[in-house]
Amino acid sequence: MSILGKSSTPLDHVGYMREALELARKSPPKPTNYRVGALLVDSTMNTILATGYTLECEGNTHAEQSCFIKLAEKHKVTEEALGDVLPEGAVLYTTVEPCFKRLSGNLPCVERIIKLGNAIKTVYVGVKEPEKFVGQNTGRKQLEDAGIEVILVEGMEKEILEVATAGHIKES
Repeated sequence: MSILGKSSTPLDHVGYMREALELARKSPPKPTNYRVGALLVDSTMNTILATGYTLECEGNTHAEQSCFIKLAEKHKVTEEALGDVLPEGAVLYTTVEPCFKRLSGNLPCVERIIKLGNAIKTVYVGVKEPEKFVGQNTGRKQLEDAGIEVILVEGMEKEILEVATAGHIKES
């Protein structure tokens, strides 16, 4: 730790992605969604601010959405006001690329991230979203157009996809 209170240790991207994957395993397997885990991290202090996984919170919630809901409750603010309470240097880790479209009618995770007013400057993903439900995901471009960097944490793709698609009907 430096004297300024900032961590001198670089972020362990693979370690955080492994933690997100363990969260994804808690999500119930279903044929209609991906099991995803997410962590909201303060990169300057190298600490986890919130965690979430698919269907953790009430309703048809995604992992990122669950992170935001829980953190908003902790700070007693609305999800929309989270941008005001997130520390500078907040980053998001998610096992699967954030969704850009929700078939359920819920707000897509990409829009949720952008609505935080650039409070999250970097999103680390374990895999790109498979095209099974909504076709090609344009969320990465939307995030990048909003000034948010999207970085693939490589090396865990096979394991992440096995967890994400558990409960899906396998095509022969």
